[in-house]
Amino acid sequence: MSKQSGGDSAAQLGLVEIDADEAARQAQASREAADTVMKAFGGVRGMIDMTLPGLVFIVTYNITHKVPAAAWAALALSALFVVARLLKRETVQHAFSGVFGVAIGAWISMKTGKAENFYLPGLLWNVGYCVGLAVSALVRWPLIGIMLGPVTGEMFTWRKENPGRLAAYTKATWAWVVIMGIKPLILFPLYFTHNVNLLGWLKVALGIPPLLLAMYVTWQILLKAPPPIKAQLDEEPGTEPGQEQPGHEHSAGGPARRN
Repeated sequence: MSKQSGGDSAAQLGLVEIDADEAARQAQASREAADTVMKAFGGVRGMIDMTLPGLVFIVTYNITHKVPAAAWAALALSALFVVARLLKRETVQHAFSGVFGVAIGAWISMKTGKAENFYLPGLLWNVGYCVGLAVSALVRWPLIGIMLGPVTGEMFTWRKENPGRLAAYTKATWAWVVIMGIKPLILFPLYFTHNVNLLGWLKVALGIPPLLLAMYVTWQILLKAPPPIKAQLDEEPGTEPGQEQPGHEHSAGGPARRN
């Protein structure tokens, strides 16, 4: 009896250790997935690319009091960011989006002769972005999940195979709606006052902090979410159905699934 009891205790201890290892492995997988948030949104460099042109515009406008000079200075800086990324063979996605927005704002402000119109496309983009986020959450295709899925390697497995991550992405998307919605609520009334200085400086001040807050909240939500289920690519030719490819590892949340 004593030997059997000892054997049962050893088996239970082994199960506890396995459960602990599995929990630690899943927690690590969730952390690694959460850590992709900053990468998906361009990191610090991406935020700088999007913020500095607006700062250059308002500084140049205060010095010259000429809309074209300020607009061209901001546009030149955005173009410089693109060239620098190309030379370093880095991704130009965020730099190109920045130069596109700056170009539109510069054109409108020079066409109308009103400096505040430089910021109008960005304000309209913020409103449209928040509306898009809200709609995506309502239809159960949260935009944060769509953006992070390819980065984490899960693609869209969270949509039907991982309800815990679907809930987390939905919650994170609503958090972005609330946090990013603060900017247009503050800046649009200022736009209609034609107070270019206050609008410009507040636009710069509200550029990075809300973005960092939204990313931090998303990170916290994903830390507590189930780990991603990696999407499995199509089998290579000559592979038997059901046969696992070398190097195709299972995810922490379970076996690799086909997206």
